[in-house]
Amino acid sequence: MTTKTNNSDIDTSSKDFYRLSIQISLNGLSFCILDTVQNVVISSDRVTFHRELTPYQTLKELQQLFEKHAIPTAHFAEVIVIHRNKLFSLVPKSLFHVDELANYLKFNARILANDHIAYDELEEHEVVNVYVPFVNINNYIYELFGAFTYKHHGTVLVQSLLNEHLGAKEPIVYVHVFGKEIDITVISNKKLLFFNNFEYETQEDFLYYLLFTLEQLQLDTETVDLKLLGAIEQDDALYKVCYEYVKRVAVFYPSSDFVIPLATKELETIDFTVLNAL
Repeated sequence: MTTKTNNSDIDTSSKDFYRLSIQISLNGLSFCILDTVQNVVISSDRVTFHRELTPYQTLKELQQLFEKHAIPTAHFAEVIVIHRNKLFSLVPKSLFHVDELANYLKFNARILANDHIAYDELEEHEVVNVYVPFVNINNYIYELFGAFTYKHHGTVLVQSLLNEHLGAKEPIVYVHVFGKEIDITVISNKKLLFFNNFEYETQEDFLYYLLFTLEQLQLDTETVDLKLLGAIEQDDALYKVCYEYVKRVAVFYPSSDFVIPLATKELETIDFTVLNAL
């Protein structure tokens, strides 16, 4: 596995105003700690796996990451866990019924009879995100800290982008790059038009999912705004291939109320969803 680290020797043993955000994926882990009094990110780390692990192996990696930063002995005012996976489905609130959770997922994801299914409500936007969390991770976090909040990464991403989009009326396509995954979100006039997650291996795969989404939504590559965020920069090959086919493309830097130390920025240890879950 490869690791990017921002090591901070922070004594969190009695800091009841610290907030911890953790993202769990079978392809990697990340976390950050926010000082809510100073509004400063004081510690963060990210681990990327070379291959997709099992939930059991991922838990072992999380335990090692936590021990490295002495997190099990720390005190937090709030703990937030973000489950990043493809086992989800967005449902209009008008069609949602809590007794039908498995039915919302079975056409989009492979689920087991004993899978625990949860859901997040995006109340202001009349959308419900139905998903399968990593139960073994939740159990471990509960053993450490007691009650905590957990969400799906799509919930955090969509909510954050809708909040960023408040002043825009024309469609905007957001592509969040995370390892070999992309989240495509399309928002128009403060409403969510589309959200989905795709895995890609090559630039051609990346471009296919993007252009197919634009085609299905009848968005013109000459006029639509494409904003790239996450693990991508303007000189990256993915950016350049996007620019060949979509004329209005830019790297998107979301606004934040938090102060992020320069060293942390340079290490790029904080994922968009980890920060925006706080």
